[in-house]
Amino acid sequence: MATTHADSSGIPGTPGAPGTPGTPRVLRAMNDRAALDLLVAHGALTRTRISELTGLSKPTASQLLNRLTETGLVRTRNEERGKPGPNALLYEIDPAAAHVAALSADPWGISAVVSDITGTVVGRARVEADSVADHVRHRTAQLVKEAVDGALADAGPGTREPHTTVIGTPGAIDPHSGELRYAPHLPGWHSRTLRAELAEVLGAPVTIENDVNLAAMAEQHEGAAQDHDNFALVWVDNGTGAAIVVDGALLRGATGGAGEIGYMPLPGAPLARGGPGEYATARAGGGFQSLVSVSAVRELAGDGPLADALTDPSVREETARRLAAGIAAVVAVVDPELVVLSGAVPQTGGEELRALVEQELTGLALPRPLLRLSDLDGDPILTGALLSALAQAREQVFDTA
Repeated sequence: MATTHADSSGIPGTPGAPGTPGTPRVLRAMNDRAALDLLVAHGALTRTRISELTGLSKPTASQLLNRLTETGLVRTRNEERGKPGPNALLYEIDPAAAHVAALSADPWGISAVVSDITGTVVGRARVEADSVADHVRHRTAQLVKEAVDGALADAGPGTREPHTTVIGTPGAIDPHSGELRYAPHLPGWHSRTLRAELAEVLGAPVTIENDVNLAAMAEQHEGAAQDHDNFALVWVDNGTGAAIVVDGALLRGATGGAGEIGYMPLPGAPLARGGPGEYATARAGGGFQSLVSVSAVRELAGDGPLADALTDPSVREETARRLAAGIAAVVAVVDPELVVLSGAVPQTGGEELRALVEQELTGLALPRPLLRLSDLDGDPILTGALLSALAQAREQVFDTA
């Protein structure tokens, strides 16, 4: 990679106050960050390899690595080569430099993971609890604290309190009011002071993010959308939603509600009037969600298990028709190059359901995007929350300016 560097032979720029672009302090910080990002991406590297990848001279690379080692961001170990002669010294990110927490909230509880700054998960926990009533003050914050503490306990001694915490929830935080919208089934999360309450019990700022947006982030970095900057993730589970990525960035909308396609009116779906509160469940509400959610698919087969329902060819075909109708509406508006299907319904239906949806899409919309199933292991919401937490933490922890 090419990077501006401060070599011992001379430093570009005009001297000025600390923090001014072009000053030695800023250039050192840029080089530090470039080296740290390389160690995150590649793992342990020798001084020679870091010099090659950054374009820094070996003496400057040595100074940089000594500086990062002294600050506790980098540690050293000997390379295990199994050859005669001295082993080369390897440099790697010190995992103990910081820890982060990622959580996923649903109507039945909260899942949490804690990882070190390298992204290695060191602890997990699950707190089972029904949605909290609005009148139970601070109960939601207490449950989040319990989940984080459980993950820290699982990680064992030496794990630091999370530097950054990201929580994925259904719905979206309105950037103007601070309220959670589009998620009436999570009443305890609607307090305007919730973020302050969470920051108080955890001792650090907390980010609350839409769960489907986080799943899309996971697909973008580690999953089916890695090679695409314009895609839509369609999530079909107990709830239904979408995340839209345009030119590599999430489309959020004026109130954070872009992609709430569960409420989208479609032929054959009942209409719910009176706001998001009408959409509390697929059966009570209307729109796309009432046609394709887990409960809707199970109803097609007489309320049996989802896996059994989707083995019935007629149920699978009807589900594909319904999914295609909703996806066609998304495709007609945003014209993505790829649509990723995720959530319990697509994952349970598998390739057979995906192929049927692709077939049903023919002729419904003029654009013909690729259609893929999510190929992520584990919970994509937690994966996305962890990626977000790591990005935020590294932005601060790796800043040596």
